[in-house]
Order: sequence, then structure tokens, then C-alpha cells
Amino acid sequence: MSESSRPAPTDADPASSVGATNVVVLHGVLSRDPDVRTLPSGDDLVAYEVTVARPDGPAESAPVVWIDPPRRRAVLTAGDAVVVVGRVRRRFYRAGGVTQSRTEVFATKVVRSPSPSRGQELVRRALAAFEELPGPAVG
Repeated sequence: MSESSRPAPTDADPASSVGATNVVVLHGVLSRDPDVRTLPSGDDLVAYEVTVARPDGPAESAPVVWIDPPRRRAVLTAGDAVVVVGRVRRRFYRAGGVTQSRTEVFATKVVRSPSPSRGQELVRRALAAFEELPGPAVG
């Protein structure tokens, strides 16, 4: 669909006021050791499984991938507390002759959370930056 043939955004369309924003911030614990591999393209990929505790229910886990992380990244292991910043991505691939999909967090930053309070501070800063975006209040 060309740009000119797209319908004009309406007030009911959240993307009309803040632009298309896809931001994820996770503060949780690695539930397994990271899986490090090299893709056919030569890029390095690190896959994490991050579990986030919920005060009102069972913990939730999210798959996280980080492509070409900096070489200086901290070596992380299962049980480490981390803060992940990135975006949600759904990718499609073929396996066994069938098209499948996977929804994951595509990380732009993964840092060890040296303490729960430090992790919460990183999350607060990320949320504050998000609140500075133009548009209606969310909450």
C-alpha cells in the first residue's frame, strides 16, 4: 500500500499521536544460561530466557535475542538479575516444511542488575524517557 493510499490516522489510532512506538523494558532473572551462536551471516547472537516475577500471580518468561552485542558485554549465567531494553518482534521461519513464528524481545541493551534497587532505577529511567514522548498520557 503506498503512503498516499493509506487511510489518515484518527484520534482513536494511538500511533497517530505518538508515532509507532515499540519499547520493552524487562527487569528479571535469567532462567537458563545464555545460548551464544554465530549466524550464517557471521553475526553473533545471544539468546536469553528472562523470567519476571509478578506480585499478583505466577512469574512470566520471555525469550530475548541480542544480535551482535558489544564484545565487552558482561558474561551472564542462569540466576543473574538483568535489565533488558528492546522491542517486541515476531519473526517467521520455515521448519520441517512448515511456516512457524516466534515472538521475542529483540534487545538493544542487556545489563546485569547489580542490585534490585539499581535494576528498578534503570527501569524508572526507561519509563521516564518514554513518558517524555509527545502524545496522550498512558496509564
